[in-house]
Amino acid sequence: MLEGLFGNKSAEKVMLSIFIHGEIHASAIAQQHNTALDPIKKQLERFEEAGFLISRIVGRSKLYKFNDQHPLIKPLKQLLLIAKKTDSKINYKPNNEIGLL
Repeated sequence: MLEGLFGNKSAEKVMLSIFIHGEIHASAIAQQHNTALDPIKKQLERFEEAGFLISRIVGRSKLYKFNDQHPLIKPLKQLLLIAKKTDSKINYKPNNEIGLL
C-alpha cells in the first residue's frame, strides 16, 4: 500500500514493522516478511542516515526504532496507522514469535 510513497517494498516493510513493534532488529523484519535480509538492512541504514530511525546495540543485535526527535515522525506514524487500519493484509505476528529481544 505504501510502496509508491516510500519508493520500494523494503522501505514499506521496515516502516510498518517498526510502527507495529516499536523496536525491532533487521533479521526479525526479514523473517516476518519472509524476505532477504540484505535489502532490509540497507533500508534500515538509509532511514537511520536520514534521521528517521535510531539504533542501539543489544548483545549482537542492532535494534531500530523511530527517532521521536525527527520533525516528520508524528505525521509518518499517523500515515502508518491509516495504512495499517485500511490494509487487511497487514497482519503481523506478536513480538515473541519473531525472535525479538
